[in-house]
This record gives sequence, structure tokens and C-alpha cells, in this order.
Amino acid sequence: MPLRKSLLGRLLAVSALVAFCSVAATAWLAVQTTSGAIEEQQGQNLSDGARIYDRLREHAATRPDWDGVERTVRELAARYDRRIALTTEDHRTLADSARVPGDGPADSPPPALPPEASAVVDPLASDTALDLEPQGGGGDAKARIDPRAVGPFRVTGSERTGLERRAERAVDCLKGYGVAADVVRTPSGRPRIQIVGESDDDLAEGLRCGLAELAEPTPTEAKALAALNRLSDACLKRTGHDPVRLNLDLSWARQGVRKPSAAVEPRTTVLLPGPSPSAEPAEPAELGFGDSTVDRAVASCVDTARREQLSPHVSPAALLFIGDADGTPASGFDLSAENTARIVGVAALVLALTVGATLLAATRLVRPLHALTGAAQRMKDGERSEPVPVTADNEIGRLAAAFNDMAAHRARLETQRRAMVSDVAHELRTPLSNIRGWLEGAQDGIAEPDEAFVSSLLEEAVQLQHIIDDLQDLAESDAGALRLHPGPVAVAELLGQVAAAQQARAETAGVALRVRAADGLPPLTADPVRLRQAVGNLVSNAVRHTPPGGTVTLRAYDSGERPGQWLAVAVADTGEGITAENLPHVFDRFWRAEKSRNRRMGGSGLGLAIVRNLTEAHGGTVTAASEPGKGAEFTLRLPVRPGPLADRDAGPGPGPGGVR
Repeated sequence: MPLRKSLLGRLLAVSALVAFCSVAATAWLAVQTTSGAIEEQQGQNLSDGARIYDRLREHAATRPDWDGVERTVRELAARYDRRIALTTEDHRTLADSARVPGDGPADSPPPALPPEASAVVDPLASDTALDLEPQGGGGDAKARIDPRAVGPFRVTGSERTGLERRAERAVDCLKGYGVAADVVRTPSGRPRIQIVGESDDDLAEGLRCGLAELAEPTPTEAKALAALNRLSDACLKRTGHDPVRLNLDLSWARQGVRKPSAAVEPRTTVLLPGPSPSAEPAEPAELGFGDSTVDRAVASCVDTARREQLSPHVSPAALLFIGDADGTPASGFDLSAENTARIVGVAALVLALTVGATLLAATRLVRPLHALTGAAQRMKDGERSEPVPVTADNEIGRLAAAFNDMAAHRARLETQRRAMVSDVAHELRTPLSNIRGWLEGAQDGIAEPDEAFVSSLLEEAVQLQHIIDDLQDLAESDAGALRLHPGPVAVAELLGQVAAAQQARAETAGVALRVRAADGLPPLTADPVRLRQAVGNLVSNAVRHTPPGGTVTLRAYDSGERPGQWLAVAVADTGEGITAENLPHVFDRFWRAEKSRNRRMGGSGLGLAIVRNLTEAHGGTVTAASEPGKGAEFTLRLPVRPGPLADRDAGPGPGPGGVR
């Protein structure tokens, strides 16, 4: 075969083309996308860093220490695939995702941290540049108190419940005036009402609905506010200023003038009552009235007092380090002349290695294919082909092994086909020869056509009909044309029916029939006619091979593997049993222990084949167990509910079968 048409040539061409295109496309894509990828990665790193910072700041704002932060650090490190470490300001490690839990002093320490921290996690001096969402409030934009740090201003459960009820009533009242409003939960647990509008009428309606009363502090808030007022007054006294009276929204009253908080957002959104105690006081320049020097002093003292009040309730400041998970720095990309030459050299090397490896692999691939082709050709020509050598346990080796199995199975099937044709001819020849002999005798006047003569002909015809019926059942099963009509079947009742049908034959043979069914067995979903046929074949077979005075027992019980899902039907006899060498062949078609092939003693050799096909058509299995001289036991194992069986085709079983 020309190289251009052979599998080897095509594999070489395709591999070389793929390697060339892969190298060229990879180089071009690297040049075009490296800068964009770096920018995107930097943006993603900044976004991930802001989320990590916000999550750790939330922990610090809501807990008095860093206990339990190790788990949070590991979760964040796994989510964002980064190394995250927290240390105190003196660089004592609080949590490090690179440290394995339970490391002993003898184990190697985690990689060293970068010399500079990524951020300082301090809920009392948050970095607004890392905020995920802008927060209200003025003051120093670089040292804002985290809104989630509420400390002693957190209301109790009973207070929160009462406030929420009053807020819901106020919202209902506002809606009655046609004012859109909603309840907003603050970090302290206090609800506040958000009114969407820009008119003073909305505020007037809010006052009529009791929003002013809702703004009154609870006992918990009043206690915390008084403590905050004392701290701010002490600061003002030290700086030579008069005391002020703080309100819940951190505005203050001085000489009859009330200074509102900058957290109130007029015009677009009105928050009533005022914001949570975490809001920052407004800058005097933003308020636009009063003595700016005094107002700045008051704002500074209020801010200092809040930090002093909240410090016992928040975690101390910690240094945050964020780096790559493997600790390696990001490498740059420089497509210089040296790098271009390096890419070209690597591309040439890849092409050479690809072609060489493909040549070697293709040669090894094609050799067994040639052997398979020759073996298949010899099999087609009717020659006896030798097994193809299996050189390796790979796809080609398994193909060769499967081909060898197919060839051996084909040879076995051919042998079985020839044997089956011979057996069928023999089984049909015997009754036909008897019938012909009796008829020729009557024609020659040797036999009288009396009642015994007719009975003999009828018996031979019945035997012939049985053989044909058995062959038809097997043919339908093998062709998938055997139909099942399932329905609920009581196993105990079915065994009783089979025993009654076989009672006359058993009494003639001097064999006792016994039926034993366990209590509480669920009904089977099966074809009752076909199931009686299968069990009847087993009982007929057992009666035939049990001597007079023996016993045939029919039993039904739960198989025990999965209670309530599988039932077992066993037929046991006290006959001569089956030898160990014959036991594996009891399901072979036309196989019988009696080599004389006497149907009166050994049957046609098709009964157990039909039993197995019918059992497998119901989704079950049949097994045989025997000990010479102690009888034999055949067991049908059937599913209680085999699934969609209604009017389905009973396909062929996995192999041939027969009777003893």
C-alpha cells in the first residue's frame, strides 16, 4: 500500500500538521494575550484582595479578638487560591493558610512572608480604598471606623423585637399616606425606616406616623450613648472646649444649635431614625454653619471617644499578607530576539519529537492490525485461523484478545449448531420411527388397530408435540419473540397450583409433594403462566429423578440479600443427585445424564433450558446444587418488582440449557 494511503503515512502527516499548528497558534496567542492576561489578573487580584480584606474586617469588627480566624483564613485561601496570613503588628502569626494544622516544632516552617503587608486590618481605622461598596460618613477617609463595629450599641433581642414591631407599624402608616418606605436592618440590630422621595411632605407624613418616637434610644443605646458622651466631654474639657450633647445619630447640640450627622442622605433617600452609631460625624465645612474650629474639635473628640469606647469590643489591628498559593512571584514576559529564537528552536524540537514518536507508535499500531486483517480474511475463506498474538494490554491488544474470543466462540457455536441439528434429528426421529413402525405393522396386518394401538400412536404423537413445543419456546426466546404478560402473583398460591397439577404424576411415581412458603412474602410482578411453566418443569424433572418413597419439596422464601426485593423459589428432591462433573452441564440443551437418550427416563433435554430462559426473561437467575445420593435442588431467584415488564419481549438468555 502506498505510504500516502496507509495508516502510517496519514498518522505522520496529521501529527506533523497538528504539532506545527499547535506551536504556531500557541506562540501567536501568547504574544497577543499576555499583556491582557496580566492586566486582567491584576484586576482580579485587586478584587479578590478587597473581598478578603472586607471579610477579615467583618470578623474584627464583630469580635473582641482574633480567635477562630484560622478557619476563615483557610476558607478564603481555598476560595480565591491565594496564600493569606494575619500577624500582629509585631509580626507574631495569628493565622496562615500555608501552615498545616498540627505542625510540630520539628516540622519545616511555612514560606517566609513578604516584607510589606498588603493591608492593615483595623476596624477602627479602615482603609476606604479597599471597600467593596462606598460607605457614608465623613471624617478622615483613610481612617474610617467600620460600620459593623457597634460594640455596646448592639440592642438586645427584646429591644430589637419591639423596635421592629414599631417600625412595621410606621411603614404601614406611611403606605396609607401613599409614601413608599421600607425597613432597613442596621449592624446594631436597630431597624430604621427608609423613605424614598424628595419632598418635605414625605417627612411630615413620617412625623405623623411616629418616626420621631421610633428614633428614641433604647435603654441599651441610652447607656452606651451616655458613656460615649462622657468620653467626648472629657476630651473637650482637655482641649478647653465646652461639653456637647450627643444624639443617637452622632449629631450634637451646642448652644441651642443641632449639628446633624453626614450619614443622613437628604433629597434622594431619607433614613429615619438616624443611622447606626457607627456613622462618622460630618465635617463643619460640609455643614455650612457654626464655628468651624470648634466643630472640628468636637468632631475630633467624638471620633476619639468612639474609638476608645469600641476598642474593647473589636479585634486589635493586624497585618494582612496576601500572596500566591505556591509563594512564587509572577514572572514577566519579554518577546525579545532571544525569546523568539528560543520559541523557534522549541517548535522545531517539538516537530521532530512528534514525527519520531508518531512513527514509532504508528509502526507498533499497524503491525497487529495487519495480523488481525489476515486472520479475518482466513476466517472468511473458511480456513481455521490461529489465534492472533496479544503483545500488550492496550486497545490493540484488547482488540486482538476480543477477536480471538470471537473466533473461539464462533467455533464453539458452529460445533453446537451441528450437535443441535443432530440432537433435534435424533429426538424427532425416535417418535416418528415408532409411529411409522406401528402404521406399517397395521398396513401389513401384523398389528391390530385396537385401543392399545391407538394409545401407543397417541403417546408417540404427544411426545413429538412436546418436543416441538419445547423447541418453539426456545426459538421464540432466542429470537426475542417470547411475550410476557406480567401481573401480581402470590408465590404460595402459585406453588400450590403447580403441586396440584403434578400431583397425579407424583402419585403414579410414588413420590410425595410438599409445599412450604414463608409467611408475609410480597407478591411478585411476573407472568403467572410462564412462571408456572418454569416451576412445573422443575417439579416434573424432580419427580422423574426421585425414586418411589422419595419427596419433592417446593419452597418460597425471601432471598435475604435485600429484604423485600428478591424472592427465591426452590425445588428440592431426594433422588440420585447429580455428580460434580455433570452439574455444570445441566443447563446445556439436549444434555441428559442418561446417555441412552431414553425420553421416558431422561426427557428431551430442553426443560431446564426453558426454565432458565423464562427466569432470565423475568430479570432473575436459576442455579443448581446437588450432592450424589442426596438429591438435587434448583433455585429460582426473582425480583419482586423487575421494572417495566408489561408485554415486553423476553430476550434470549446468555447461553443454552437443558434437563437431567
